[in-house]
Amino acid sequence: MAQLDGPRLDAASGTADSLVVLLHGYGADGNDLIALGPEWAQQLPNTAFASPHAPMPLQMAGFGGRQWFELTERNPAEYWRGVTEAAPLLNKFLDDELARHNLAGNRLALVGFSQGTMMALHVGLRRATQLAAIVGYSGRLTGAEHLAADLTGRPPVLLAHGDQDDLIPVDALHDANAALAACDIPVEWHVSPGLGHGIDGAGLRLGGDFLAKALA
Repeated sequence: MAQLDGPRLDAASGTADSLVVLLHGYGADGNDLIALGPEWAQQLPNTAFASPHAPMPLQMAGFGGRQWFELTERNPAEYWRGVTEAAPLLNKFLDDELARHNLAGNRLALVGFSQGTMMALHVGLRRATQLAAIVGYSGRLTGAEHLAADLTGRPPVLLAHGDQDDLIPVDALHDANAALAACDIPVEWHVSPGLGHGIDGAGLRLGGDFLAKALA
């Protein structure tokens, strides 16, 4: 099995008692989200951060980004096939990072953006040990019809989205919220007025507060 790798940040305090893994979106790489670590370091001084590069290079001439899975048809079947195929690599990375810091699985939180949110929700709700939290920005839940049968834990979830997102419409947040709530997963959500496909200051603050509470 191939190995994922990417930028990492040690805990600001020097000793990590928790781990946040950041999962970037389509066409980016791990360097894109690792910048969230310094933004949250004051709230999470004992948290280490890791931001792996997705396993697949983007098949576009002259473009150096990466993808967790290919997007050609952009339909539910493709999303489900993609997250399912990419999950083993991500799970291996999570296991290795927890071992690196000598942490239990319940001291892990996942943060995703866009395609990374698809991965965070898929993998995070199926880990052998329940995570501390999942934060998903501008993404969607794949395979809602499989969730009740596959679910292994109910970590708290925060979803944030812009109401002007033209890549993944904000309806995806409401669909995910309904599916998660139907499985008794505690969900908080926030919609940012005027925001497109991105993370704004409000979402950043909410994410930091949510993680600090979950990892306290």
